[in-house]
Amino acid sequence: MELTFLRPLFAAPGPWASVYLDASRAEENADREVELRLRALREKLAADGADERTIAAIEDAVASHPTQPGRYGLAVFATGGDVALAETMPVPPDTDLAVWGPLPHAMPLVARRGEEVPYVRVLVGHGGGEITGLDAGGVPRRERVTGGETFPMRKVHAGGWSSLRYHHAVDETWKRNAGDVAKAVTEVADQVGAEVIVVAGDARSVPKLAEQLPKRLRDRVVTTDIAGETDRLDDVTVQAVADVADRHVQDLIDRYRAQQTPSGGLADVVTRLQRGQADTVLLINDESSTDKLWIGPGDPTLVATDERTLRDSGVQDPVQVRADAALLRAIAGTSADLVLIAPGELDLPHGIGAVLRYPDGATAA
Repeated sequence: MELTFLRPLFAAPGPWASVYLDASRAEENADREVELRLRALREKLAADGADERTIAAIEDAVASHPTQPGRYGLAVFATGGDVALAETMPVPPDTDLAVWGPLPHAMPLVARRGEEVPYVRVLVGHGGGEITGLDAGGVPRRERVTGGETFPMRKVHAGGWSSLRYHHAVDETWKRNAGDVAKAVTEVADQVGAEVIVVAGDARSVPKLAEQLPKRLRDRVVTTDIAGETDRLDDVTVQAVADVADRHVQDLIDRYRAQQTPSGGLADVVTRLQRGQADTVLLINDESSTDKLWIGPGDPTLVATDERTLRDSGVQDPVQVRADAALLRAIAGTSADLVLIAPGELDLPHGIGAVLRYPDGATAA
């Protein structure tokens, strides 16, 4: 998982207010319930020392954030009277949460985001198609394509010497229109960096589109003849994305195990992050963890397991923070990736390890 979307949260010195709110409005009196929950979070932030401008900014962000159907959550991060990030979560938090501290408390958001796999989904028919793309940052792109061929479009059950030729002409129309959609799919796939392409729709148009995609994209294609059944198509898309995410995790686990000198344990991984040596951090997310780390201002590599290390590096006033918050800052700031591992999936000392960019004794390229 890339954490570049978190960088705005670490650009300002803080302190930070982090709020996780069940923003669902599916039930009767839901607006009133959201208001009451937000009021309780306001009181918690105020009791912990948050300034009024920052609290008010969070309230404004919640009030102005577009509502959506069903159950969902909202994560809001603010400092100095400004909101740096307000993001919808696909499911509400287990409990509403407000945290005031030196760094944003972003791990619950990261955990609910999960491994984001950029994808394209296309619903194709004889006359064109509808394309939806989603990049690794969750930004959607939608496009509707109308094929350039409009006649002949429909096959008819007729006899005579011209019937076969007419049917062939219709096939050519469908093929050319599928080709127009394939070109648009290719453009969107390149723009979002799609790792999976779900092609659905008319049973005869689906293969015509798939075969006209560039060879470099064909092994990413998942086809289905589902048409007009949104829930089933959503299920196919979710499963295809999940399969790719699972392969990512397994590949990283294999890379971790293949290292000559595995990097594991909190102290060791922190050292790798200090050096910019960590390519991907593997972490078992433990929400009950009370681990702490020390950080210095600005530079995300100013992170250590003890205060003395930072003072020896010239940091005058190290600050002790939640370990997961400091890790996220260091991972995002060194352009490393994060993969959350399920308990039992990999034996990690202290629940954390790293796949390295370069081995010990070597230097960064």
